Amino acid sequence: MALLTPLFAFLYHLPQVYKWLLKPYYVASLFMSVAFLAVRKTPGICDHLATQREDGNSCDFDWREVEILMFLSAIVMMKNRRAITVEQHVGNIILFSKVANVILFFRLDIRMGLLYLTLCIVFLMTCKPPLYMGPEYIKYFSDKTIDDELDRDGRVTWIVEFFANWSPECQSFASVYADLSLKYNCAGLKFGKVDIGRYGEVSKKYKVSTSPLSKQLPSLVLFQGGKEVMRRPQVDKKGRAVSWSFTEENIIREFNLNELYQKSKKLSKTKEDKVGQSQFPPVPEEEEPEQQKEESESKKDK
Repeated sequence: MALLTPLFAFLYHLPQVYKWLLKPYYVASLFMSVAFLAVRKTPGICDHLATQREDGNSCDFDWREVEILMFLSAIVMMKNRRAITVEQHVGNIILFSKVANVILFFRLDIRMGLLYLTLCIVFLMTCKPPLYMGPEYIKYFSDKTIDDELDRDGRVTWIVEFFANWSPECQSFASVYADLSLKYNCAGLKFGKVDIGRYGEVSKKYKVSTSPLSKQLPSLVLFQGGKEVMRRPQVDKKGRAVSWSFTEENIIREFNLNELYQKSKKLSKTKEDKVGQSQFPPVPEEEEPEQQKEESESKKDK
C-alpha cells in the first residue's frame, strides 16, 4: 500500500502534474535529479568513469550505487506517507534525488561532486518554486491591518493562516487553503493570510515561531469576536508543534467548518436584508392638498 497510494495519487493528478513539470523551475529540477543517471548511462562519457563492477562495465551501476538508490527510494516513500498534495510528493522526490546525486558524484569523483554541489547551491539561491496563483477568497493582512480586520465586526469568524514564503510546507498548503476559501467563504466566515516571515512583530504577538525547528509553519488560527479560539498545530511546553496533518478533511473536521458555514450564512442573509431595505426605503404617504381638505370638510358639514 505504501507504494500504490502515491502511484494512484500521481496518476489521478497526472494532467495537473504535467502542467507543473513544464514550468522552468521543475524542468531544471528534473534535469538535476537525473544528472548522475545521464552521466553514468551516456556513451562516450561513461567510458571514462571509474567503476567497482567485476566485469569492468563503467556504463552500468555498481552494487554500492544500487544500494544508495534503494535507500533513497525507501526515504522518499517514508516522507511521502505524510505528504498532503501532489506538489509535496514531487518535491520530496526531487529533493532526495538531488541529495543522492551529491553522494554519488562525490563517490565517483570529488571534482564532479564539488561541481554538482555548487550547481545545487546556485540553483537554490536563484530559483524558487512557483507560488500558487489560482482562484481564492482570501484577505492578505499586513502588520498594520490584521488587528483592525479581526476587531472590525465581532459577528464575523476569521480563519487566518500564518505562513512564510520560504517554507515548502506553506507553499504546498496554499492550494488546499485556497480550495477551502472557495467552498466556505461567506459574509460571516472569512479567510485570511499573513506572512510572518515578512512581519516579525505579528509572529511575536500571535506566538507563531518562524524557526524551521519548531515546525509551526503553517499555522491556522480561528478567531471569533477578535479573539483566538483554537489553532492547529498545537504547541507543547517546549515550543514545538504537535504533529498534525494539514489535509482538507482534517481542517474541516477540527475547525467544524460545516457548522460554522451554516451559522455564518444566517449573518449573510441578515446583511442582505439590511442592504435591500437601505436601497429601497419605504415611500412616505403624500399629504392631501389644502383645497381637497376644505372640500372634503364642507361635504361632511352638508
